[in-house]
Amino acid sequence: MKKTLYLRIILAYILFGIFGFFSVATIISRLTTDYCVRDKARILYGEAVRISDTYAQQLYKSKVSLEEVQMQMEALSSYMDTEIWFLNPSGRMVVNSSHAPNPEQETFVENFDSTIIAGNYYTKGTFFDSFEYEVLSVIAPITSEFKIRGYVVIHMPMDNIKKDADGMLNISYMLLIILLVLSLIILLFFTEYVYRPLKHIIAAAEQYALGNMHYHIPVEREDELGYLSASLGYMADTIARAEDDQKKFIANISHDFRSPLTSMHGFLEAMLDGTIPQERYEHYLKVVLGETDRLTKLTNGLLTLNNLNTGGMILQRTDFDINAVIRSVAASFEQTCVSRKIRILLVLTGKKLYVNADLEKIQQVLYNLVDNALKFSRTDSEVTIDTTEKGDTVFVSVRDSGIGIPKNDQSLIWDRFYKTDLSRGKDKKGTGLGLSIVREIIRAHDENINLVSTEGVGSTFTFTLRRSEINDTLSDMGEPEE
Repeated sequence: MKKTLYLRIILAYILFGIFGFFSVATIISRLTTDYCVRDKARILYGEAVRISDTYAQQLYKSKVSLEEVQMQMEALSSYMDTEIWFLNPSGRMVVNSSHAPNPEQETFVENFDSTIIAGNYYTKGTFFDSFEYEVLSVIAPITSEFKIRGYVVIHMPMDNIKKDADGMLNISYMLLIILLVLSLIILLFFTEYVYRPLKHIIAAAEQYALGNMHYHIPVEREDELGYLSASLGYMADTIARAEDDQKKFIANISHDFRSPLTSMHGFLEAMLDGTIPQERYEHYLKVVLGETDRLTKLTNGLLTLNNLNTGGMILQRTDFDINAVIRSVAASFEQTCVSRKIRILLVLTGKKLYVNADLEKIQQVLYNLVDNALKFSRTDSEVTIDTTEKGDTVFVSVRDSGIGIPKNDQSLIWDRFYKTDLSRGKDKKGTGLGLSIVREIIRAHDENINLVSTEGVGSTFTFTLRRSEINDTLSDMGEPEE
């Protein structure tokens, strides 16, 4: 379609013009001529019938003289631009409007046969070689007492009829020219409003194929082409952002893998060359072991995200008590809370609150959110976990009283490896994958997670889960609630 589409349209337009003129010059010309012949023959035949019923009848009944009829036919012939004959059945000329027959010298139409019209009322030709040019001839019988006494024959040169046909044909040519001009206007309109924008879109597609995702399509319209242009532009922006994210991802993962590897390499090399004395081996081996744990955690996080993003993770949905899971997760951070003097406050709805979800994945979500909250909470503060239900939805919130997240960073915290400037000094061992994993798990459940944070005050993460019907069964059984 690159260049052939427009050329094909131009070629089609040219062929349309050529075939249009060819059709007018041949088919329409023939049809017009035939129409003029039939129309003129119909008119002449009507005149021939009237002459037969009047002048010819009176002549054969001797009510008028031959000279009077001759004069009348000459006048009528001049008016109609025709030649009028009265013929006997034998072909003898009785009246000829072009010149009066000589009584002393009879004139005959050789081989005259009235059946030449073959059931029609007109014929074309030289009328038994009576003319040197082609004429249209109509024949009307002259009857008297149920007998054919003769024939009225009217001749008109075909050239006269062709002139009329040419006049009508000129109208057809004018209509064709007008149609071609209108078609040309449509072609120009197509060129300006369809082909040119399409060329811009094709050029943009070629640029995108070459990797230039920042190319701007100069098509801004409120129609299908404008929509296509905007869609391609949006696609290019999305791909460009994806490429930028990929570059950042590679840079971040390279940094996060290089740092522990460099540290491990340095310690092991120092131990081998004797820089680190043997009595310090145990200390530095623990440091190396900690770095390997960090690499393992980072690798597992990447594998988890990859499974979530590619649809490789299959949710094992069950009905379970979310309150019990929260209590279990909170208990796992007991040592951290004691060492940092942080309290975990549970504000749970009911003794049991069942949800329908993947137990292990939701446990991972809670672990990551609580770990994140404790990591950025101040000493001698508290982290609150609460559950509420509204209709068929259960809301779970994890709230801390920590450093908070700057407003400009709140939309970026879900990105892989992202760490705010405020967190970099506190979260030395973090991978920057925890919140990304949390969001992907919640999305896999077709649920939502939101953040409300104020810098210097704290953050609240709230996610939703599907409420289980087991709660209604327990309520009907009169299950006691706390």
